[in-house]
Amino acid sequence: MPFVEESYDVIVIGAGHAGCEAALATARLGLSTIIFTVSIDSIAMMPCNPNIGGTSKGHLVREVDALGGQMGINIDQTFIQSKMLNKSKGPAVHSLRAQADKAAYSMRMRETLQRTDNLTIRQAEVAEIMTENDKDGDGRHAKKRIVGVRTFSGAIYHAKAVILCSGVYLNARCLYGDTINETGPNGLQAATHLSQSLIDNEIELYRFKTGTPARIDRRSIDFSKLEKQSGDERICPFSFSTDPDEVQIDQVSCYLTYTNEETHRIIRENLDRSPMYSGVIEGTGPRYCPSIEDKVVHFPDKERHQIFVEPEGLHTNEMYLSGMSSSMPEDVQYQMYRTLPGFEHAVIVRNAYAIEYDCINPNQLKATLEFKDITGFFSAGQSNGSSGYEEAAAQGILAGINAAMLIKEEEPLVIDRSEGYLGVLVDDLVTKVTTEPYRMMTSRAEYRLLLRQDNADLRLSKYGYRVGLLSKERYDHVCEKERLIKKEIERIRTVTVGSSEQVSLCLSSLGSVPLTHGMSLAELIRRPELTYQSIAPLDPDRPILSDEVQEQVNIAVKYEGYIERQIKQVEEFKRLEKKKIPENFDYDTVPSLRIEARQKLKQFRPASIGQASRISGVSPADLTVLLVFMEANHGK
Repeated sequence: MPFVEESYDVIVIGAGHAGCEAALATARLGLSTIIFTVSIDSIAMMPCNPNIGGTSKGHLVREVDALGGQMGINIDQTFIQSKMLNKSKGPAVHSLRAQADKAAYSMRMRETLQRTDNLTIRQAEVAEIMTENDKDGDGRHAKKRIVGVRTFSGAIYHAKAVILCSGVYLNARCLYGDTINETGPNGLQAATHLSQSLIDNEIELYRFKTGTPARIDRRSIDFSKLEKQSGDERICPFSFSTDPDEVQIDQVSCYLTYTNEETHRIIRENLDRSPMYSGVIEGTGPRYCPSIEDKVVHFPDKERHQIFVEPEGLHTNEMYLSGMSSSMPEDVQYQMYRTLPGFEHAVIVRNAYAIEYDCINPNQLKATLEFKDITGFFSAGQSNGSSGYEEAAAQGILAGINAAMLIKEEEPLVIDRSEGYLGVLVDDLVTKVTTEPYRMMTSRAEYRLLLRQDNADLRLSKYGYRVGLLSKERYDHVCEKERLIKKEIERIRTVTVGSSEQVSLCLSSLGSVPLTHGMSLAELIRRPELTYQSIAPLDPDRPILSDEVQEQVNIAVKYEGYIERQIKQVEEFKRLEKKKIPENFDYDTVPSLRIEARQKLKQFRPASIGQASRISGVSPADLTVLLVFMEANHGK
C-alpha cells in the first residue's frame, strides 16, 4: 500500500508550551522542522490556569526570553492583568505573573508558528518512534539512534532529531466522580498509541495526575460579595525586548473568595465518591498544587481556603476558580461551589476534572534533555514529569537548542544550577527521583539571590546569542546595559556626601538618620530605608539611566555582601562541576565504593562529580573514593 513519506531535520511531537518553544528554536536556527499536534486548535492551549508566571515560574519565563524564546513576548501581547508578586520581600523572590486572555494567547502563538520559516504544522497523532542501532555505541551500554516517527495513519517522517513534547496526552483520561472519558484535556483526543512504542524502546514510564477546577459563568456570580484584586499600577513586561510604555493597558479585575465549613462538610461527606479516594485514579498528583479534596483532608483544622476568581479572557464569560481543582461528581461540584460567598447561584460551564497521563522517568535524560540511550531523541515539558506551562516552555527551548546543536555538530547548551532556574529544573529532573509532578519553587534554587527574575538577560543572553537565537542588536543592548551598571556602581562608591544641613533634611524626609560624618552614596544605599532612586537629590551629577539599569545598581549595592557570599559558594560548586565523568565510566572497577552508590551511579550515569553529589544514596565518602580513583587512573 502506498503511504506518505517525508524528511525533516527535526520532528517535534506535541504543540503545547514545550513543543512551541522547541519547534521555534530549531526552525529559527535554520533547520527544517515539523511539529505534530492532535489538534491545530490546541496549539499553546492553556487547559488549566489562565495565567503565565507566578512565584519562581516568572523567573523561568524571563529566562526563556533571555535565550530567545517566545513565551514572554506572547504574554506581553495577550495579558489582561499583570502583577509583580512578593514585592514586600527581597528581590530574590519577586516574580511576575500575568493573567492571560487564553484564546488570544493560543491564537497569537499559533500565528507566530505559522509565520516562521522552516516550520511545518501537521495535525496527526504520532504512534511510533523509529530507531536503529547506533554504530557509535561501545557495547557496554546498548545505544540506539532516532531516525523518525510513524503516525497513526501510517505516514513515515524521517528526521535527524525528534523532540517528545506530548504534555498530558499520552494515554490520557479525564475523571470526575464515576465519569471517565478517555480523552486529553478539554475533551481533546488523547494520544493512545505512542506509549507502547516508548516502552518497546525500553523507556520507563510513570503514571501521573493533575487536575483543574470548574469554570463558572460570570453572570451567575455576585461580585459584591467578593474581594477585588487589581493589577499593578505600573506594568512590568515579561520580555526584555518589550517597551514598558507599550503594555500600560486598562486591566481587568480578579477576585478573592473563601471556602467555609459548609464547603468542607460537603466534601468530607462525599469523599467515597471521589475517584482520588475510591482508588479509581492510579496516577500520583502534585503535592504543591493539591485538589480541594486533598486540602480538606490534609488540613482538617483549617477553617477556610482562599479561592482566586480569574477571568479566562475578554470575550468569554468563563471564570476560573484557582485553588479549587476537584474530581468530585457533577452534583457534588454544584453543591460545594454554591457554598462559596458570591457563588450561591453559580452555573457551571465546564466541570472540574482530574486527568491521568503517562510520562517518562526523566532520570533517563542527560542535562541536555537528550535520552542517554537513544541518540537524537529529546524530551521536554510535562512528558518529563514536570508540571506547569513555564517549566514546559523552559525545557522546550533547551531541548530545541540542543537538538539543533547536535545536528550542527556544535557544543550543546547546559545551564547549571548557578546560572538559572532552568538549570535547577533540569538538574532536579535528571538527578533526583521524581515521584510526583515537579513544580518549580524559589526554595529549590540554592543561589536564588543571583538568579533573580530582573537579571535573567544579564545571566543568559550570552547563550541565546551564542547558539543564534538572539540578534546581535539585542545582545549588544544587554552588553551595554551591563557596562552602564558596572560604571555606575564604581562611580557611587567614590562619591561622598557630607553632614550638611541640606543632606540632613533630605535624609530625615526619607526616614533616615542624618549623617555625623561623610559617607559614600553606596554606603547610604545599604541603609534599609534608602534606595539608589530615593537618594537622587543628594547626587546632582548622576547620569541619566534607564529604570532597568537603576534597578540593577540598587540591588547590586544594597545586597553586595550577600551576593559576594553566594558567588564564593558558586565557585566551589563550579569546581565540582568541572570534574567530568566519562559517559561510559565503569563504576564496577572502583574499589571501596559502596554497593548502593555503585548502583545509583550506574543508574543515573552523572556527567560530573557535582552532578553525582546530588544523587540520593551517594555520600561524600563515596565521592572521595570516586575522585581518588579517577585522579589515579584517569588523570581527572
